[in-house]
Amino acid sequence: MPSVLDAGGTRLHVIVTGGAGFIGSNVAAAFLRDGHRVTVFDSLQRPGSERNLEWLQAMPATSELRFVAGDVRDADLVRSIVGAPDVQLVFHFAAQTAVTTSIEAPREDLEINTFGTHNVLEAVRRSQALVAPMLFFTSTNKVYGALAHRRVEETQTRYRFADAELDRFGISEREPLDFHSPYGCSKGAADQYVHDYARIYGLRTVVFRMSCIYGPRQFGNEDQGWVAHFMLAAAGDRLLTIYGDGKQVRDLLYIDDLVRAFKQAALHRDTTAGNVYNLGGGPANSISIWSELRPRLERLSGRRVAVTMHDWRPGDQPVYVSDTRRAQRDFNWQPRVSLDDGLQRLWAWAVVLEGQSEMLDGPIVAGSPRLPVATSGVALAGPSA
Repeated sequence: MPSVLDAGGTRLHVIVTGGAGFIGSNVAAAFLRDGHRVTVFDSLQRPGSERNLEWLQAMPATSELRFVAGDVRDADLVRSIVGAPDVQLVFHFAAQTAVTTSIEAPREDLEINTFGTHNVLEAVRRSQALVAPMLFFTSTNKVYGALAHRRVEETQTRYRFADAELDRFGISEREPLDFHSPYGCSKGAADQYVHDYARIYGLRTVVFRMSCIYGPRQFGNEDQGWVAHFMLAAAGDRLLTIYGDGKQVRDLLYIDDLVRAFKQAALHRDTTAGNVYNLGGGPANSISIWSELRPRLERLSGRRVAVTMHDWRPGDQPVYVSDTRRAQRDFNWQPRVSLDDGLQRLWAWAVVLEGQSEMLDGPIVAGSPRLPVATSGVALAGPSA
């Protein structure tokens, strides 16, 4: 395989499925800045994706960017893009990301998340390149289910694992898989397919089981991208709905740290290929979704944020925190952006976006109505692709 990301190494052709999404656009931008050719493959169905594509096309390196409008369910089209002879690196982010949507349309969820991933895998396996490209796949902590067997304790502002080691380090890759919801099943099946194609066919695949990723370009809504959703609602002075008691805990990872993880894992491909990693902010960047986030959000906004409280959503994890020690050991990675620094950066982006929306007298996210009430909870939130 040609040198990946090494200083002075080969200029790469990178494919990013879902490349106009939150994670995809940030990854595409990073590789464009590094001087690589990038093909963004996206259906542009998710609200906000058009804005992200326009942002990419406005970059100085736009001549190195190619956009292909397409759906990962189109096996022939995927094969022609991903399986081309000049492709060295593939990031597969295209997905159906909301649990609620998976419940309403389980067949579509299955086709996009599982069959679409299989199309990408087959394109890589049958690649026309001399050496099949390396493939990164973004999975989700939802593959571990509700973690009902893990005992938790309640404190004044948060839940925490009762087990001292879990409380100190978080959930590791050794945690048993337990798919819940059609979304959990479709992403979990895809997760296992990607992992198994490394074992059976010798492909260089890497699976990141991600916790809550946040940062600019995340057009969050009530089902996915909850941190950005909270920020955008606060910037627009809209009412939020919190499900549960607000003490549910998640670890947050800023997007720049995730992009760096992809690069580091590619650099250490001899170690990372064929492996699965839990990726998140870890215990140091964990926070309860409202009891501890609210004061930070109110300091940023300079005003009280109005909320209504509703019952818990079924299957919500009281606590999920990633144990990222395997990533640190295998490719020398750990988060650098602190929780408060990352929230400040996201808030700055949300304020600018809200200001643009007010000047245009239109919705924050293209295609979605500007509502007086913004509902949110974390029970149904998937990874931000």
